[in-house]
This record gives sequence, C-alpha cells and structure tokens, in this order.
Amino acid sequence: MMFKKNKLREWLLSLKKHEDDSNAEMSFFGHLDVLRKHLIRAALAIAITTAWAFSYYDFIFDKIILGPKKADFLTYRTMCWIAERFKLGTDYCLKEINFKIINTEMAGQFNLQLNSSVIIGIILGFPYLLFEIWLFIKPALRVKERKAASGFVFYASILFLSGILFGYYIIAPYSIRFLVGFHVSEVIENQITIDSYLSSIVTLTLGTGIIFEMPVIVLIFSGLGLLTPKLMRSSRRYAIVIMLIIAAVVTPTPDIQTMLIVFVPLMILYEISIMVAIRVEQKTIRTVHAGIR
Repeated sequence: MMFKKNKLREWLLSLKKHEDDSNAEMSFFGHLDVLRKHLIRAALAIAITTAWAFSYYDFIFDKIILGPKKADFLTYRTMCWIAERFKLGTDYCLKEINFKIINTEMAGQFNLQLNSSVIIGIILGFPYLLFEIWLFIKPALRVKERKAASGFVFYASILFLSGILFGYYIIAPYSIRFLVGFHVSEVIENQITIDSYLSSIVTLTLGTGIIFEMPVIVLIFSGLGLLTPKLMRSSRRYAIVIMLIIAAVVTPTPDIQTMLIVFVPLMILYEISIMVAIRVEQKTIRTVHAGIR
C-alpha cells in the first residue's frame, strides 16, 4: 500500500512538472507573439514614412541626397565663411565639385528611388521603432526601473538624429571634398555610379547615428552590471585607440583635421557615457541601501 502511495505521489509530481514546463513554453511563445505585434506596428510605421518619402522623392533626392554634391551646400558655405573670416586661404573654401554621377544599370534609377525611400523611411520611423521596443520591455520592469528609463525613447531618438545630422553635415561633405579632389592622374575623370554615391552617404550618416547611441548602450550594460565607471575610466586609453580607429574607418580621408572632427565628438560621448554609468551605479547603491533598511 505504501509503495502504491509513493508511486502515486511521484506520478503527480511528474504531472505537475510537465504542466509547469508547458506553461513556461506557452509563456515564451506568448512573449514572442507580443513582440511580433510590436514589430509589425513598427514596420507599418516605417512603411508609411517610406511611402511619404517615395511620394516626395523629387525634393528628397535634389535637396537632401544630392545636397553634399553641390557647392552651395550649407557645410561648404560655412567653410568659405570661416576661411574668409579667419583668412585661412582659398584652399579651405570649396567653390565647385567636379564629378559626374552616372547610372550603369537599366533599373538603376528605379532601385535608387526605392532604396533611398526605404532608408529615409527607416530614419524617420526609428523613434517609433524605439517606442514599440520600450512598450515591449516596460511590463518586465519594476516601478523604479520604469521611472529611471522613462526617457529612453526620447534620449535615444535625439542621439540617433544628432548622429545622422553630424554625419550628413560634417563627415559626408568632408569625405566627398577629399575623395573628389584626390587625383592619381589628371587623365582620369571622376564618374561615380549612383549606387557608390548613395552607399557612401548612407554608410557615413547611419554609421554615425548608430555610434552616437553609445550613452544609451552604456546605460543598458550598466543597468545589467556589465559596465562600471571604474572599468570605463581604467579602459579610457584603450577606448581612445578604438575611437581613433573608428574615426579613421568612418572618414575615408587621411588628413588629421577630418579625423579629429569625428574623434572629438566620440570622446565627448565617451565621457558622457561615464557620467551615465556613475548615475546608474549611484542609483543601484541607493536601492540596495534602501532594501537593507
């Protein structure tokens, strides 16, 4: 009789364990379903901004995409004003840009319109994508964590858009100015395909936008306990080397001036990231002390 009771107890425990596993599995797939809904809404928002960009493509292509190719671009005019004001010489002021943009594929111009519209749509829809990610993560956070991360979407969007503007108005024009003005021989004429031009502009702008998210990434890793202010301070010399390498890769120009234009903001972002890590550490210590009391 005792043997039968033990067998019955084991069977009930195994059944309960199976039910717990099933509930956990359903919970996992439930989270995936919720995430899918958030991503679908974000994709719809990006599709809307892409359709808008496709509709106003004449303005976007002539004024935005081809902007760094024109001599009257804001950055070039500012450089001429600085050269005139501080008497830096005529070499600093760019009067004309001598290169032609050509298309070598039958569907090249249609693909150009489609691809650039998608890129503009992603940039404009990025804040809403962050908002949907925040809505997915928010229920798993505690009340204090929600308050601490309440500005996540705002600050991440501001940093991303600031990086986009910095890449578009600073890095892209300086890179185009150098690469177009560089000649191995006067016999060779610069005729650049539209794909090459667009990919260069996109790489420089989007790449800078992603790099400018450094404080947000540090905030996340600090919250997980993977980064501390002490570690970031002790690793500053290695971070400087890495940022110099990033500046050299992002700017395809060998001059020190252009590298410093990229390096200095990265260094400022790194110091801001250390301040963010300090703030996260202080909040963690206060939370621990409050829990002990």
